Amino acid sequence: MAETQPPVGDGGGCFRTGGAGIRTKVEVIRSNAGRCPVSAQCGILGVAKSTCYWMLGHPETERVDPYEKDVERVWRDSGKVYGARKIKHALGHEGVALSRRRINRIMKRNGMASSCSKAAYRPHPARPNGDPAPNILAREFDGYAPRTHLASDPAYVKVGASWTYICLPGDLANREIAGHSVGVRHDTGLVLAAFAAPRSPLTDIQVLHTDRGGEFAGERMERMLAAFGITRSLSRPGSPYDNAVVESTNRLIKKELIYNNVYTSVERLRSDVNRYVWWYNHQRLHSTLGYLSPVEFTQQGKTL
Repeated sequence: MAETQPPVGDGGGCFRTGGAGIRTKVEVIRSNAGRCPVSAQCGILGVAKSTCYWMLGHPETERVDPYEKDVERVWRDSGKVYGARKIKHALGHEGVALSRRRINRIMKRNGMASSCSKAAYRPHPARPNGDPAPNILAREFDGYAPRTHLASDPAYVKVGASWTYICLPGDLANREIAGHSVGVRHDTGLVLAAFAAPRSPLTDIQVLHTDRGGEFAGERMERMLAAFGITRSLSRPGSPYDNAVVESTNRLIKKELIYNNVYTSVERLRSDVNRYVWWYNHQRLHSTLGYLSPVEFTQQGKTL
């Protein structure tokens, strides 16, 4: 007579539940409750105790995923920014193993969404700046006196169903945002508006470094540079690292402001950018500056 396998739970407490679903595991725990503490079985089988006790007390519930509350709790504790990947790892630290597909189903069914999914900007074809100006900086971003060397590159923000643009020229001496503008057109006017905002005279600027975007070309731009004696420095074609400081600043404002809000009006975006720039310059601690704000860094007579 062939030897039969012992049922799940038999064999001196050896649980054979590899690949079993949550309900199967809870049934195993229920059937072995008289021989082994429920909490110990939960640890062995990777079932959250709160979920197990809830299911044991609500056997009539069949269609509600027993881990919905756990997924929602982790999502809310994260400030509603976690997606399925991070929720999976957070629950894994608690001994709960859920697949990303299952977590995605729970999130979709309950209206939970991460703040990580962002619409991608699709560049519009534009005539590049063909100016033969050299790359004066050559990726040397430190060693300049305050307000003498600025760098700039617009960023893109989703407002309603359209794209809006922000321009944040940066001072390489202390990483301060030297001016800012918000506009619905990606053109020279956006750049000139940002340079109308600096507190210091434009005659202090010796070099302006930019990428080769068309917004930095044209007669109006040339007149501004000539009027204040500013020398142009251009990144090489297809070399974003040539303007790495500005790219970093743009990433920060998106991470710390833009991605935490949903904008439906340019006016609100402009107001938020105004507040952010003041906080960035006067209060935000920068590791590059020894955990000082740009204004404090300059007031202490320091430069990079």
